[in-house]
Amino acid sequence: MKPAARRPDRARRLLLRTVLLLGLPLLLTALWWLASDGSTNVYWPPLRTILTTFPDVWTRARLRSDVVPSLLRLAAGFAVAAVVGTGLGTVIGSYRRVRAFCEPVLEFLRAVPPPVLVPVIMLFAGIGDTMKILVIASGCVWPVLLNTVEGVRAVDSVMTETARSYGITGVARLRHLVLRSASPQIFAGLRQALSIGIILMVISEMFAASNGIGFTVVQFQRSFAIPDMWTGILVLGLLGFVLSVLFQLVERRVLGWYHGLRASHRSSP
Repeated sequence: MKPAARRPDRARRLLLRTVLLLGLPLLLTALWWLASDGSTNVYWPPLRTILTTFPDVWTRARLRSDVVPSLLRLAAGFAVAAVVGTGLGTVIGSYRRVRAFCEPVLEFLRAVPPPVLVPVIMLFAGIGDTMKILVIASGCVWPVLLNTVEGVRAVDSVMTETARSYGITGVARLRHLVLRSASPQIFAGLRQALSIGIILMVISEMFAASNGIGFTVVQFQRSFAIPDMWTGILVLGLLGFVLSVLFQLVERRVLGWYHGLRASHRSSP
């Protein structure tokens, strides 16, 4: 296909992706607007009222005092979970005996809901930022760890033998073969961990905090500022959407070779 013929095709695909990306949110927003319009229920205010209240509540000062601390805690907890989960997952996935030894304990710990651990973590870490970061990390680490184990286990044996025959060992083997082959699985775990991290960020701030999005939403709820509370929920939704888009951009860049390989397989007869 000629380059000139490819451009319209790419433009059509981009337009279709944009419509699919924005179509459902716009439809749900329209339905919410129509369903809530004229509502006199205190707990279900019209969307028009919520949107009118939004800029008055989420000022620049409140964004600095509440949203920024939440994002910093989320980033710290997510980073700890990514490092610990990838490191332990690589070790466990690389050695069969270690995997057999750790598997029962991992299955038990992954079944424990992370919010249940909040009171326990508070006993040891107090009620400061350390507690919130540990809560986020304790929930985010499991999808990263388990996906890393499966990704390392699935490394092609032919590639492993080829690397051994060429004398590629140690850090070079870990970097260029093991982690590269397992990276699609690792990023799948990181994607799951991101959504879990946002939930745990809010929960940890609802327990004991003096700032943060979760703290602010609870304060609005306790003072019966219901439209203000709904604006906090909207902020959380927008935050999750933005973080998901940013994660996709990073994933596309880091795993460009993987997506290119899949595209070539799909296009080949």
